[in-house]
Amino acid sequence: MRTPAVILVAWLCACAGEPDQAPPPGPPQPPPERYDLLIRGGTLYDGSGDPGEIRDLAVRGDRVVKVGGVPPGSTATTVIEAKGLAVAPGFIDVLSQSDESLIADGHAESAVRQGVTLLILGETSPGPLTPGMKKSSMRHQGAIKYDIEWDTLGQYLDWLERRGVSVNVAALVGAGTVRENVVPNVPRKATAAQLERMVALVDQAMDEGALGLTAALIYPPGAYLSTEELQAMAAAAAAKGGVFAAHVRSEGNGIDEAIDEMATIAMHAHVPVEIYHLKLAGKKNWPRFDALVKKIESLRALGVRITADMYPYTAAQTGFDAGMPRWAQAGGYPKWAARLRDPKTRAKVKKEMLDPDVAWDNLFAHAGPEGILLAGFKNPALRPLLGRRLAEVARERGVDPADLAMDLVVEDGSRIDVVYFLMSEENVRRQLALPWMSFCSDAAAQSPAEPFASSHPHPRAYGSFARVLGTYVRDEGVIELEEAIRRMTSLPAETYGISDRGRLVPGAFADAVVFDPATIADRATFEEPHHYATGVRQVVVNGQLVVKDGEHTGATPGRAVRRGRKANEKPPPW
Repeated sequence: MRTPAVILVAWLCACAGEPDQAPPPGPPQPPPERYDLLIRGGTLYDGSGDPGEIRDLAVRGDRVVKVGGVPPGSTATTVIEAKGLAVAPGFIDVLSQSDESLIADGHAESAVRQGVTLLILGETSPGPLTPGMKKSSMRHQGAIKYDIEWDTLGQYLDWLERRGVSVNVAALVGAGTVRENVVPNVPRKATAAQLERMVALVDQAMDEGALGLTAALIYPPGAYLSTEELQAMAAAAAAKGGVFAAHVRSEGNGIDEAIDEMATIAMHAHVPVEIYHLKLAGKKNWPRFDALVKKIESLRALGVRITADMYPYTAAQTGFDAGMPRWAQAGGYPKWAARLRDPKTRAKVKKEMLDPDVAWDNLFAHAGPEGILLAGFKNPALRPLLGRRLAEVARERGVDPADLAMDLVVEDGSRIDVVYFLMSEENVRRQLALPWMSFCSDAAAQSPAEPFASSHPHPRAYGSFARVLGTYVRDEGVIELEEAIRRMTSLPAETYGISDRGRLVPGAFADAVVFDPATIADRATFEEPHHYATGVRQVVVNGQLVVKDGEHTGATPGRAVRRGRKANEKPPPW
């Protein structure tokens, strides 16, 4: 006889009927795939400015083939586990001074260890060169000695690529370099015939792959170029899809007029313009920030294609030529040095050096002797002065700082590299927040080894990009991480017309950086500049690992990135 409990269980089972059937099978999963490189589990920022998402990145050869959607079980020759890390397109340095340093050492470690995978050379260019220019350049070489085995900008890029570089390299053709090919190094306008020749040289450089025209308008010979000459050359660059990027004529007292000139060139030459390392130099000019931004944004609203870049520091680095009148430098260094030896001319130069209101951009007066740091000499006897302030050395020698600056230029046989403390930290932060602002080093890619170790570079060489991501994104929250990445990647790529780089999308070249947002930081200082940034784990250039677990691999897969030739096309033999 069954108990009531047994009867109840039997009834419940009968009511329940048959057990549930297994759910119907879903769509078949794609089969696992094999890749050359697979970055798994990282928070991927594609360069668009959108927030990051956890997605895998797959690479075959030198191209991205998958961004997310990597089939389960897929394998690769090289697998990077990026859980907890950021994955981004390789960063683009829009103003690099690495044309010589890459000859000495193509590994570009100070740049690539920050995640930089593309250097754009600007302000001047390593071509085109006349035989006389080549001889003069070789006579005035500093610590880096080399034979100039090229004549044109295109030949330089081919030559550099064959030697081997760890990063990609692009270049603009220098307006001052072009002028020096045709016009003596004196402050006068080119004739109509000379200007025609200058335009032809720009046209040739564009055919060789230049991204556009560049100029440094505070230094001779660029300072001698008229607006009309610049317009003509910029129009030639624009006709072949190029841009015009310049160190404007003034970053201090004459900043308004300097921006007006860039706008004039943009409108008359129908060319996009980029303001190099935008700043307001000199304390008296710091309050002009709002008016400066309003001017640029008003131009942008009118359709003028104008953008800018910056380095995230309050000091600039250049030479004593930026602290002495341009007329004194006419004819090149030998004539400049001769004028500084002449007592009468020297007195005139000194008077202008001490006047902050002169028409030219006077960085000596803007920074003052206490704000000038000695950073680079050719003469080994002067190198003990590296890293010291001009005022300190002047007191020690019992001389006037302006006289000391002139003496050092003569004694060293060069313009001497110096750091000028010119800008305010508040303005640096406000510039960082501007959506049309990209980033640069304005420095040579280098390492703590010779021939660089005995120099005293600006810390921006080792820290510009890491400083933005560490200090101003993570620590101070000035901008969001995804926006900072956009302005290091897709913004400069779009500005300079570079295709297939600056984004992590299928079909793009595989330039990527894997870094830790919690630890990325610059370590270089003005006192001790030769320190690599930290926090970058892996760097990929054209599909190959250049940095692995924070250390350089020695690989040199970098290429010349050109306008008018596919970026993966090998240079022609010559």
